[in-house]
Amino acid sequence: MKASKDVKIINQGLEDEMEVRGYKPCLWKMILVGVGAVCSGGLLLLLLYWLPEWGVKGTCTHTSLKDAHTLLLRTKDEFRQWFRVRVHKMLAPGRKPFDDLDVKPKTRLPNRDFDHQVCSVHDEQLLHGQQVQIQYFMHHSFRYYWNDVIQNFELYQGLEDVKVSCAHIYSEHSYGLTKTLQDYRRLFFGENEIAVRVPSLFKLLIKEVLNPFYIFQLFSVVLWSAEDYYYYATAIIFMSVISIATSLYTIRKQYVMLHDMVASHSVVLVSVCRGNKDIEQAMSTDLVPGDVISIPANGMVMPCDAVLLQGTCVVNESMLTGESVPVTKTSLPSSGDDAARRYNMEEHKRHTLFCGTHVIQTRFYTGELVKAVVIRTGFSTEKGQLVRSILYPKPTDFKLYRDAYLFLLCLVGVAGIGFIYTIILSIMNKVSAKTIIIESLDIITITVPPALPAAMTAGIVYAQRRLKRVGIFCISPQRINMCGQLSLVCFDKTGTLTEDGLDLWGIQRVENESFVAPELGVAEEGLMNTTFVACMATCHSLTKIEGEYSGDPLDIKMFAATGWSLEEPTEEETALHNPLMPTVVRPPKQTVRNDSENSSCEIGIVRQFPFSSALQRMSVVVRRLGEKHMEAFLKGAPEVVASLCKPHSVPQSFTETLESYTRQGFRVIALAHRQLESKLSWHKVQTLSRDLIETNMEFLGLIIMQNKIKQETAGVLTELQRADIRTLMVTGDNMLTAISVARDCGMVRPHENVIIADAVPPKDSHPACITWRYMDNPARTARGSQTAHINMEEDMYHFAVNGRAFAVITEHFPQLIQKLALRSTVFARMAPDQKTQLVEILQGIDYIVGMCGDGANDCGALKRAHSGISLSELEASVASPFTSSISNISCVPNLVREGRAALITSFCVFKFMALYSIIQYISVILLYWILSNLGDFQFLFIDLVIILIIAFTMSLNPAWKELVRQRPPSSLISGPLLCSVLTQILTCLTFQVLAFYLVQQQSWYETWTPQSDACNISRSSFSESPNRTNSHDHKNIRNYENTSLFYVSSFQYLAVAIVFSKGKPFRQPSYKNWPLMLSCLGLYSFLLFIMLYPISAIDNFLEIVCVPHDWRVTLVVIIAANAVVSFMLEILIVDIILWRLVFREGQGVNGPIESSSGDTPQAANDSWGALFLSRLFCRRNKPPKVLYRQLALELQECADWPPKPSIVTYASDPQSHISAAL
Repeated sequence: MKASKDVKIINQGLEDEMEVRGYKPCLWKMILVGVGAVCSGGLLLLLLYWLPEWGVKGTCTHTSLKDAHTLLLRTKDEFRQWFRVRVHKMLAPGRKPFDDLDVKPKTRLPNRDFDHQVCSVHDEQLLHGQQVQIQYFMHHSFRYYWNDVIQNFELYQGLEDVKVSCAHIYSEHSYGLTKTLQDYRRLFFGENEIAVRVPSLFKLLIKEVLNPFYIFQLFSVVLWSAEDYYYYATAIIFMSVISIATSLYTIRKQYVMLHDMVASHSVVLVSVCRGNKDIEQAMSTDLVPGDVISIPANGMVMPCDAVLLQGTCVVNESMLTGESVPVTKTSLPSSGDDAARRYNMEEHKRHTLFCGTHVIQTRFYTGELVKAVVIRTGFSTEKGQLVRSILYPKPTDFKLYRDAYLFLLCLVGVAGIGFIYTIILSIMNKVSAKTIIIESLDIITITVPPALPAAMTAGIVYAQRRLKRVGIFCISPQRINMCGQLSLVCFDKTGTLTEDGLDLWGIQRVENESFVAPELGVAEEGLMNTTFVACMATCHSLTKIEGEYSGDPLDIKMFAATGWSLEEPTEEETALHNPLMPTVVRPPKQTVRNDSENSSCEIGIVRQFPFSSALQRMSVVVRRLGEKHMEAFLKGAPEVVASLCKPHSVPQSFTETLESYTRQGFRVIALAHRQLESKLSWHKVQTLSRDLIETNMEFLGLIIMQNKIKQETAGVLTELQRADIRTLMVTGDNMLTAISVARDCGMVRPHENVIIADAVPPKDSHPACITWRYMDNPARTARGSQTAHINMEEDMYHFAVNGRAFAVITEHFPQLIQKLALRSTVFARMAPDQKTQLVEILQGIDYIVGMCGDGANDCGALKRAHSGISLSELEASVASPFTSSISNISCVPNLVREGRAALITSFCVFKFMALYSIIQYISVILLYWILSNLGDFQFLFIDLVIILIIAFTMSLNPAWKELVRQRPPSSLISGPLLCSVLTQILTCLTFQVLAFYLVQQQSWYETWTPQSDACNISRSSFSESPNRTNSHDHKNIRNYENTSLFYVSSFQYLAVAIVFSKGKPFRQPSYKNWPLMLSCLGLYSFLLFIMLYPISAIDNFLEIVCVPHDWRVTLVVIIAANAVVSFMLEILIVDIILWRLVFREGQGVNGPIESSSGDTPQAANDSWGALFLSRLFCRRNKPPKVLYRQLALELQECADWPPKPSIVTYASDPQSHISAAL
């Protein structure tokens, strides 16, 4: 009980949440462990090294965290990993980085920080006298410090820790730090560097060699050497050295690449502000949170995360997002409601410069600097977090790998039986103790295959190479297998399903509070000087870089349609008439009659409020040159813009007009305008919050953009749906536009219904509620049928949810969210964090989730999904595990195909390696019965010539060209796979025992001696006999049983390799894998040749004896029968009976199966067969294993689901709790 009370949680609520327990050294436990280590020859120390929990508990006693010397950390995710860390101590003048130092100040700075130490000896001594001892520990490049108040360790990440508002950053942190305070904070935050230490080769070698696999190899080599199996031991050592060297080279190369990538821009010279005017040059490694830096006019690579205090920056953030379109960053709000909000890096990312991103250029006041205050440094930065995720990746949680360990444990159990059998048999035969120990341990080394890890990795490596050939790059190879199990893929819309660029279809302006007829062009002379076109020409975030317009593709398209030009004047030009440097836009010259009119048409952009995904709008403040008053222009989602306009300025037909466009799949953007008060000065505008600007607007009209679906989209989605992979859309666009695109591309079929879940949060005394609205079905409307009539018996419906409703439902209707997720196909107006949340919800109902996006707003979802695919031109993006250089979704089926092929390859290789071990185990167990064994060169031939060649070539089958509905199994511990392995084991056992028994029944059989003459070779030619030996065979290797079992087992390895090396429907047929075919053909020919036509040199080398020709023919018959039985059992029992008729629950889980063969005799036979065998195997009423299938079955029985049209569900309504039990 005491231990559970002392368990604390750190990083609570975050992704890396951990339990922490305190321990202190215990002398008597350490003495016991020391004695145990000596007695076990060091094996106990290895065990404690592999199991940190045992290592700590075996040498320490539990204590409070404050008194702890060692800490035991355990992650709270599904992996529950253990980590051991040591507590360190340091001296500091204060306990927290943002504390005021309790020393009498000599000077007071404008931001109320004190200069505590101005090169004064007295102050230095005073500081030294007041130093306190602080405990901390390091884990995954983060420092955690002890906090006496909360009695726990906490992580200091940066300025956000003090929970400051935007206004507080201006008032308290805008003047910079003194050198003393900077040094003090550096004690806690360390140097500002993302230090990727490249480990020495010796350190990497020790870590690699201490891997349990290599320790087992070492144990095996020592054992084989004791048995005089020197050649085989040498071969294994050689293979292990090559494996270790390759592994070390790969690991070190990855470290060096990461180090070079990080180090290239990690240390730069920066201008640091000290007080109001003082600027000094310093190294970026000296920066700490709270420092104020100046961004040079020609830009820089950011060495830290910093928030802009004044000025504007154009930034390339491709390193973080994979999106190469430059982003405009503006200064943090300093007044109004926005300034009163607490600074949050995600919420205020449009004002934040992230570490590693490239500032291309800056815009600023004349004579003033572009300043930013440092928020985070080192590994706490966004770039640092990405590097940490690469340095310390989470284990791949895939059932295959967990089952592999269980299967190995089963093999160890089999080895245990052989171990006991060998000991008993040896004692009965009065074998020496040394021989008993060696031979019984030898059984264990035979049962666990030494080349298993390398063989299983080969399939993934081959798949990775094939993916690279089709333009898909992978930074997490282990996830390739997971792609083979994808059951659902989320797609972003714009740039993923549809074309990146939008084409301007037309505009619909408002005049006299009503819409005028649609106009297809805006560059006409009659429209050029209208407020509508002026809004299009100014309300954007474009900039010019090397003479080319750069910015959002939508902005570029809109601005190009106006025909206006953009200029960014130099500082010298603007200094003559105004202290601000505006961006100026001008209309085409041919539309301007004279110079005076030209000047009034020129518009200067005074201030920008960038587009925000959360707000779904952007705005600018402008001034027409020559005019005294300023104007505000607003652009954004029509619903949002209309809500910010004066009600009378919005046409009454607004909703109907908007719906008519969005139903057709157009993307619609609304514009608004407002004239500002004449008393507003240029500088005053810079301090206003956007809420004060974006209100009481005049509605100007709509811009209608055509977003064409990519040519490949519909075909790919159809292919995925045929393969029973569910597809859904997650977009930031309008709901009706998203539904229209979903229908056009085939996500929602023409005859299927769409139900919009429109949720409203609680207000006043009204609880939260959901209104269920049924969309008109275009297909049924075209046929003239009643749109209100919904046939739910067909089970043909989809839910559509927008971002606001999603937030309300997750908060107030948590019992409905899983039911909605099961049948929702369209998620519109979703913020980036909501996309991530949706992926987690889908994973919570056991979907294996893929996410495909452009990498810009999808980073969180791409990383959270089991398989994230970023469509980016970059070869490898840290935004997701997979990056496709082909900018359409055709990469998704390719990835699924290769994933399925790699997964099946992993199963094939694992089954083959398991059978190889068991076949060799059976041979050795049988030979132990006559106190014999396989010879050194026989082991060598089997392991090197047969097993290695086959294991690495059977992985070369390419993926099948089509995606099928059937999914590959995800578990080794499944009925069909276990049946496959067990039937082959029994087959091999039967035929080896048969050969072993029959050879002893032959008339010529006798206990073999060097003088034995079973081949009827004359005494005169005996000197040339292959049985000739110069010394007595102490190990009894040469005998008739050994020779017979060697031949039979060698062919068994080849038979199971071909049986397990399956092709269709997930891989190409094995006959197309020519390296495997050549290897099998060559080995079959060689073995048949040496068996039927013995060669003396080969027989002597392999330590096999001469047997009569009749027995060789008998062996051929046994081998042929073995192969036929193996093939028949695998095809008949596993492929037909089990896969096709019994274990069918994985098929057709995401929707109704459309099949034209439902009434065929074959289908009828399958149905009757399935019914009979399901009852036989007691699987008739077995519930599905995954949650989403259980939910689907339960919802079929639910009469109230889906809700009827126009039904309103309230948060307190019992109806909303229908699925509480689900």
